[in-house]
Amino acid sequence: MLEKTLLKIALDLSLSLPKKAHYQRLMLAVNEVMPCDAVALLVLQDDYLVPVAVDGLSPEVLGMRFSPEEHPRLKAILSSRKPIRFDADSSYPDPYDGLLSIDPRRVLDVHDCMGCCLYVEENLVGVLTLDALQVGAFSNIDDITVATLAALAAATIRNANCIAVLEKRNEKALCLTNELVKDAHKAKGDDFVGESPKMLELKNEIKVVANSELSVLITGETGVGKEVVARTVHAQSRRSEEAIVQINCAALSENIAESELFGHVKGSFTGANKDRMGKFELANHGTLFLDEIGELSLNLQAKLLRAIQEGEIQRVGADKNFYVDVRIIAATNRDLSKEVAQGRFREDLYHRLSVFPLNVPPLRERIDDIPQLSGFILNNIKGKIGTNNVRVSKTAMHQLMQYDWPGNVRELQHVLMRAALRAAASAEGKVAVIELKHLGLDFVADSTDEIGSIAPLISTENKSFNEIVTDFQRQLITQAMEDNDHVWAKAARQLQLDRGNLYRQAKRLGLT
Repeated sequence: MLEKTLLKIALDLSLSLPKKAHYQRLMLAVNEVMPCDAVALLVLQDDYLVPVAVDGLSPEVLGMRFSPEEHPRLKAILSSRKPIRFDADSSYPDPYDGLLSIDPRRVLDVHDCMGCCLYVEENLVGVLTLDALQVGAFSNIDDITVATLAALAAATIRNANCIAVLEKRNEKALCLTNELVKDAHKAKGDDFVGESPKMLELKNEIKVVANSELSVLITGETGVGKEVVARTVHAQSRRSEEAIVQINCAALSENIAESELFGHVKGSFTGANKDRMGKFELANHGTLFLDEIGELSLNLQAKLLRAIQEGEIQRVGADKNFYVDVRIIAATNRDLSKEVAQGRFREDLYHRLSVFPLNVPPLRERIDDIPQLSGFILNNIKGKIGTNNVRVSKTAMHQLMQYDWPGNVRELQHVLMRAALRAAASAEGKVAVIELKHLGLDFVADSTDEIGSIAPLISTENKSFNEIVTDFQRQLITQAMEDNDHVWAKAARQLQLDRGNLYRQAKRLGLT
């Protein structure tokens, strides 16, 4: 069995598959021969271990990043070239406690754990971890077997990266592995979470423009993450070693805005007690991120245009000019083309800024990203609320995925932070589980009221809250299907859901 599995993994290395498919096939193969309940492949990015494929763990794990300094087991694995095993009574907490997919109530702890570092040409690129609920599950597995699996896992990472880069850049295979390993240590913009079609399209557009010197205009509703996109563009650019300097144009009052942008000299106005560099100078050789660019006055727009066109600025009160080398990234939640038509924004500046536009989709158009986003958000805040792990129950996650999210990712973050605090306060174990009640009645009401007119009122007599919500959802979907001649795509549009998500919800509710 072992020999066949190793041969299968080796043969997979020659297949031209998407990176994610390579990783998932590796996970399934490892699970075939190892007596484990969960296996995870994590790659090293900066100072974090980032899961890229899991089997037997909750899907939200893919949205998390693990700091070895916060997880002593991972730190121990990274410190050794040999496989590391942990006793069932180890004092080190397991990073996956409460995260097993076979444990929906999040009450079981991992009892047997082992892991091994992954190296590509002597460069540490990640780790492979195996966990089991049964004590002593790995006692009969020798280190050579684990090391062999680890070597094949490292080769899978290397080959998957090579294929991905070859498809996009068509460079020679011998150069690709070294470049990818280097990039893995320099990668930034890790807050950019999401694998939905619209997010994958946006990520691809970012890769297209990032390494150029073109100005970028990022558009999208409030709270969608325009700043994260800007920082991701900068991180993937040739200027990534230099600073990205941000300025919120909406917060600039007319009397200090010019000084904030271009700087001033001592004595140029009341309160100017010393020379001060402006944001353009601070961003020299790097990137200047102009957030809320649509809020600038026409007077400042003219001065900004000159600075962008000429690469030349003058401090307030100064006689000489400075030449700066700055890449401009701007963001706005306004439709600047309409602002131009109405005379509130300069057309020449608009064209200068929008050389390469990037539109960030609202959260309601990428609902399938919510589990991964939730995992990422909760992983970041767990330390602030005094708990090891925070999970979202299936019922609560379902409710999160039904909401329209007018405040987008920022609103999701606030809802989860409040819910996590409530869940942590009532948690009995090491894992706080966010249930429907922790989301708050106001949120639950809002998430159903928006489409409440589609279905008639339902009976609530002698029913629990969860039963009422389930009945209501079933009736909404049934009514939408009847209204649209049972065409899934049309019903999904009416309910403002992704077609695949609607079908999954209908199947869960017994409607298919």
